Amino acid sequence: MAEIAALIAAVVVVLLMFTFVVKTVRIVPQARARNIERFGRYRKTLEPGMNFIIPFVDRVKPLIDLREQVVAFKGQPVITEDNLVVHIDTVLFFQVTDPRAADYEIVNYIQAIEQITATMLRSVIGNMDLEETLTSRDKINTMLRGVLDDASGKWGLRVTRVEIKAIDPPKSVIDAMEKQMRAEREKRAAILTAEGLRQSKILTAEGEKQSQILRAEGDKQGQILRAEGQSQAIGTVFQAVHRNDADSKVLAYQYLQTLPQLAQAEGNTFWVIPSEVTTALKTLSSAFGDDSASPPAAPQARPGRVTGAAAAALTADGPGQPGPVANGEPARAEQAIAEQAVAEQAVAEQAVAEQAVAEEAARTREEVAQVEQEVAAVQQQVAEAEKANTG
Repeated sequence: MAEIAALIAAVVVVLLMFTFVVKTVRIVPQARARNIERFGRYRKTLEPGMNFIIPFVDRVKPLIDLREQVVAFKGQPVITEDNLVVHIDTVLFFQVTDPRAADYEIVNYIQAIEQITATMLRSVIGNMDLEETLTSRDKINTMLRGVLDDASGKWGLRVTRVEIKAIDPPKSVIDAMEKQMRAEREKRAAILTAEGLRQSKILTAEGEKQSQILRAEGDKQGQILRAEGQSQAIGTVFQAVHRNDADSKVLAYQYLQTLPQLAQAEGNTFWVIPSEVTTALKTLSSAFGDDSASPPAAPQARPGRVTGAAAAALTADGPGQPGPVANGEPARAEQAIAEQAVAEQAVAEQAVAEQAVAEEAARTREEVAQVEQEVAAVQQQVAEAEKANTG
């Protein structure tokens, strides 16, 4: 019995020693801290590693994490300056720098930080309208971090960062913002479309203007060149006739060929038979070797009036009267008459050519004036389009 009692006593002593050792030695992990109370009063803070305390005298409090911690707070209702209620979700990063203050200065520092964050959000957002709140997250984060760091410093905490995770305006405000954004985009699209149409119309009008101007210039130059060519051709013929001193018989034959052409001209209601017709016929008949033969009949004229001078010339120089020439120089007189007829024919042709040139010039001026009117109309349309787009 004595041996059993001794064995039991030894076991009890060993258990007491083991318990004493366990209670005496405390191992604290890295980046952790534990506060020690002796008889209910703060004694010290255990550092990471092995620490020794007096068992049953010193009381060890729970571990305090010294690493940086992250806490997310749910949406807090906040009223903006323009009286709109928005819900703001925040994320807070903090670190315990003084385990003693975090354990004895505040009961629950997590809850305290949450409440002070909500309070400071209301204070900061209350001085901003909705537009500024949505676009000033960095400013809000900086202001919250400064205020929270100052307030939590006495609790042994250091706020390292504050982030606004979400800002949720009311649904009606979100719908209004979407409509406003859609209207702005439609406005920009309409402006761009109008600018494109304006540029297109301006370029088209400019192209039409240049095309019409160039076409009018080309027509003008063509008509001027054609008129100049006709004028030079008539002048060349007239000079060739006088320079070569054509025979009177040839001139008389040419004179008779020209008379029907004069009668067939447009707009002639009557034409005058010159007094030199009979002389030309007589000269032509003498060219065939029969001076006594009567000349061929004159070409029929159009129905119309014949002037008194022409009738007198026909009566005086008709086939019934030979019409002798004074001073006995018939050949010279006939040649003079033929030259006079050729000169009159050239003058008539030149007058017709000048009249044609004048008509061409008049038509050219009318076409140029019409083109200028069309260009003015196009410029007016372009000005109206620019005015409408500006308005």
